[in-house]
Amino acid sequence: MEKILYPLWKSVYISGDEFREELLHQLAPKLARLAGVHGLRVCVADSAVSAASARRIENRAPVPDAMLSLWVDFAGAAAHWEPLIDDHVSRKTAYLVVEAEPLVNQATHPSAPGDRVYGMCHVVFMSPPEDMEREQWLAIWKDSHTQVAIDTQSTFGYRQNLVARRLTEDTPECHAVVEENFPPEAMTSDHAFYDTGGDEHVLRQHMNAMMESCARFIDFTKIDVIPMSEYLIKPLVKP
Repeated sequence: MEKILYPLWKSVYISGDEFREELLHQLAPKLARLAGVHGLRVCVADSAVSAASARRIENRAPVPDAMLSLWVDFAGAAAHWEPLIDDHVSRKTAYLVVEAEPLVNQATHPSAPGDRVYGMCHVVFMSPPEDMEREQWLAIWKDSHTQVAIDTQSTFGYRQNLVARRLTEDTPECHAVVEENFPPEAMTSDHAFYDTGGDEHVLRQHMNAMMESCARFIDFTKIDVIPMSEYLIKPLVKP
């Protein structure tokens, strides 16, 4: 089983909401019916997350308008599904990734297949500083920062996608893609985002701890953060 992430760009002539409807009601059903597609998720920047615009970080504009996650038997069979994707986007790129899920969102805020997942999903494209060794970067991110992120934020879903390979020539270099689920209040409230209970002292503590931890292993000149709505169309059946 392999997981592919497809960052997607819409036509300039349609809105984020129109793009969402096209992805959910035209593209997703076609993909879900394919025998080799075992799981499917759509994240899209639409009007439901417009309140979170201040949380966007764009270092490599234009950032994607959506992201498609596919779980397939073999990424090399992409010719079976990529033409379907191409019919609905102006541009796509592709990453083969290794997924870890420190927080399973369905355990806290379950949603039926196809329904909008509660709150918002932060989709984060990130890379380490150029002079950092890969093993050191992985050790800080996976073995240390993961718990800091969980302890200092209101996330109820947290997926870490380690990029194994870029699958198209025009896919930008990126070492990891993170998907974090936050409650809706976190779109506009730092207290809700950092899970402070309204305490200003806790807010400063959590913000400082998170930023100091991120600074250990993230190149802030290469990070993109995009609030999106999430739709789990076809849940992966896990053993």
